[in-house]
Amino acid sequence: MNLTSLLIYCFIVTFTPGPTNIVILSTVNNLGTKKAMEYTYGATVAFGLLLAVSAMLNTMLLTFLPKILLVMQIIGTIYMFYLAYQIYKMDTSAQASVNQTATFVSGFLMQFVNPKVILFTMTVIPSYVLPLDSSMPAVTLSAFAITLIGFSAFVTWVLFGTIFKQFLQAHRKSVNVIIALFLGFAAIVLWM
Repeated sequence: MNLTSLLIYCFIVTFTPGPTNIVILSTVNNLGTKKAMEYTYGATVAFGLLLAVSAMLNTMLLTFLPKILLVMQIIGTIYMFYLAYQIYKMDTSAQASVNQTATFVSGFLMQFVNPKVILFTMTVIPSYVLPLDSSMPAVTLSAFAITLIGFSAFVTWVLFGTIFKQFLQAHRKSVNVIIALFLGFAAIVLWM
């Protein structure tokens, strides 16, 4: 494994659509950039925390991996369907009140039930970092760098939503239905 393959893996996993990225896009569309960034900060802190936990407890977690992954998969599936339903039924009127679900805390908690993030954080350190260098400084620096890549991905989704907000708002109900369908599809794909 080399640095190039690590970076390619990180960029593909963090920039491609997943539950957090889809919620960020929906949040920008429905609640604005400021709320989306608040959610993004929470998601980033949790993403970094999950990477740190993975790096420190990797050996112990591998023993319990199948059980942890199944539980997270079930919780994640239920949560993604819940989010899809919330996005689908979101009020699309111009006077829609600001929803309090797009907070730092909700972004933070989303990462702990996001199967894509759980799988990524459990695999990236042992697969790409530890075989090259298992020293604490190298693992810490890698976890920090990967967290920055994740933050960049989240901010990219915020920017995408902000740039295309006028178009997205003109077709808000259709966009919400499409986002809800993508989120539901992501929940189904977990089991394939």
